[in-house]
Amino acid sequence: MTDAWTDRTRRSIMNLCVNSKLGTVFLSSKECLNEAHTSENIFEYVDKCIEEVGPENVVQVVTDNASNNMGASKLLKVKRPTVFWISCATHTINLMLEAIGGLPRYKKTIDEAKKLTVFIYSHHKTLALMRKYTKKRNIVRPGVTSFASAFLTLQSLLDKKSQLRQMFSSEEWVKCKLANKVKGRAAYATVTSPAFWSGVTTCLKVFAPLVKVLRMVDAYWKPSMGFIYGELKRAKKEIINSLNNNKNAYEPIIDIISKKSSNRLDTCLHMTAYILNPYYFYNNPEVRDDLEANDAVLDLIGVLFHKDYPLQTQILSVELPIYKRKQEKFARPIALKASNWWETYGHSTPNLKKIAMRILSLTTSSSGCERN
Repeated sequence: MTDAWTDRTRRSIMNLCVNSKLGTVFLSSKECLNEAHTSENIFEYVDKCIEEVGPENVVQVVTDNASNNMGASKLLKVKRPTVFWISCATHTINLMLEAIGGLPRYKKTIDEAKKLTVFIYSHHKTLALMRKYTKKRNIVRPGVTSFASAFLTLQSLLDKKSQLRQMFSSEEWVKCKLANKVKGRAAYATVTSPAFWSGVTTCLKVFAPLVKVLRMVDAYWKPSMGFIYGELKRAKKEIINSLNNNKNAYEPIIDIISKKSSNRLDTCLHMTAYILNPYYFYNNPEVRDDLEANDAVLDLIGVLFHKDYPLQTQILSVELPIYKRKQEKFARPIALKASNWWETYGHSTPNLKKIAMRILSLTTSSSGCERN
């Protein structure tokens, strides 16, 4: 995982970390004194680190979606075709949320909520009043990304709806000199508006499924590669249901998710992990009929074992069908409850087992490598 930025003293810095199922480890950093963060420089730095770690140990490189990183990915593909370069899921999902939040229906509510919280926190009197009525609980809550913070703040506002209404209806507010100011009247109008609170409820229903996925990919307690594709599919369904299957309401949102996911969170690596995760494959009949995801397995095997046709045939024609048909050790009822599933039950498909264990232990996010 690599990240690059320019600090406050205008120093240009890049750093690189290594992630495995044991966690994230810092490997190196580089001050680019006379170099820009070009695709070529990023490629050379990453390639040198791959050589240091050992190419046979590297499955993927994870970065954000900046154009220079995407350019470096093309250079790496030429030199190391079996190493994948994927986009950071945390960054991509945050882009989805920001784009959805920019739709007129949701932007109006988010802007009103921001103005309300800025007004309350900008004045000692309003802040003291708010904390009095909420029993010293804040309404602004930090999240893993800027939009996650906005979501948590909306959630906090809704939780404290009655307290905020009491505050703005109190004698103390009436006597406050801010009550007659333009921003004070606007804050009062927002808090007492049924349309605003209805908008907050709708925003939370729409954003919650994606924020749930965001928390999963940004967490360190579980590798997310085996879950990201399936959880995004689930999030789409939840959003459609939350909008009562109203096509005009959900279609712009689903379009945003699909466009932001394309070539970022739906690569053959993501879809193969989805197929090889028994949590989805054995519990959801739709997975077996997902032709695109099943074809992705063929593509991935072709990349990993380029021109090794006997091994490709062994995996695709012998081992993969054993897994898909739940034969041999895969048939045991206890198998689905095992935490180290492939390690315990994959002995009858040794080549597929090795692939599955490597892929399903991958992260999808580079946030562990960022400057903090």
